[in-house]
Amino acid sequence: MKNKTIYILLFTFLFSISNYAQETFESKVKAIAEKIKTITKNEKDSLKLEVEAVNIDFKNGLLTEYQAEEKKLKLAEKRAQTIENKISGLQKELNTLVQQKVDESVNNDDNSGRYSFHFPSMKVKDKVKEKEHKPSRTTSQFVFAFGLNNLMTDNTVDHSDFRYWGSHFYEFGVTYNKNLFKNDNLLHLKYGLSLMYNNLRPENDQYFVDNGNQTTLVTHMLDLKESRFKNVHLVAPVHLEFDFSGNNRKSEHHRFKTHESVRIGLGGYLGTNLKTKQILKYRDVADNKVVEKTKGNYNVNNFIYGLSAYVGYEETSLYVKYDLNPLFKNNAVDQNNISLGIRFDLN
Repeated sequence: MKNKTIYILLFTFLFSISNYAQETFESKVKAIAEKIKTITKNEKDSLKLEVEAVNIDFKNGLLTEYQAEEKKLKLAEKRAQTIENKISGLQKELNTLVQQKVDESVNNDDNSGRYSFHFPSMKVKDKVKEKEHKPSRTTSQFVFAFGLNNLMTDNTVDHSDFRYWGSHFYEFGVTYNKNLFKNDNLLHLKYGLSLMYNNLRPENDQYFVDNGNQTTLVTHMLDLKESRFKNVHLVAPVHLEFDFSGNNRKSEHHRFKTHESVRIGLGGYLGTNLKTKQILKYRDVADNKVVEKTKGNYNVNNFIYGLSAYVGYEETSLYVKYDLNPLFKNNAVDQNNISLGIRFDLN
């Protein structure tokens, strides 16, 4: 009940500030996310039908157990590769969309002192004069963050089953930074969209196995050169930022300077899971190199919501984020993702 209440409060808060975001940009990102989910679902459904057909052939004696397992493995690899190829283009499209948004913001700033049109027979309003009377209180930044990632069990990460220095997270996105007070530069509202990549690397040759509604770690029969569990999320982060850059600006007609001193951000995020993938690398009994890439549900929560904070100087900050909902839906013991790293807010 507590988690549901927090979820509802976060959702309400995010909805209340959605009018500040760019509608076209958001709709395009949501459309891409829906396409990714549809592709994944269709390929998984097709794989289920193919596996059922193999099981029928095995029961009818048309395939040995070894042949059936080998065929199912090949089918899974083929479907995984198909999903990878289809989603790769959409991910590039999303990256391009984010970069275009950043470029658009930069170009707008570069052209702030120019005329919009030049017709000798018409009176045209000068953008400089217009901005002198109404300086912008909103800026935009490109956000990039990276660092360590792990799971918190029983409110601690001690004795974790995952490598402390080998498990990483990455995040990149766009935020809008709105000064909440006309004549004071201290308090800002930051909101936007980000892609989060959370990676876990189990210790001691372990990997995740989906057992019905439970997802557990088991030990592989061979020596694993790599075991990595990756989740990709599309999230909408929101922070209240305290910027101690002061009330300095070029003149009374220009906006306040930001990201020139100590900054503190407190807030959270809400989003959806786009992809879950497990990568295993090992040598088989014939000493052949084997790479297994498996995309699946693994009982991972479809939605993600949590708290985040950062404190730093100018564009660089120490960054921490914590998922309030567990990584897996129905496991006997809740395990929540926690990350600590470095964040860059680049104007």
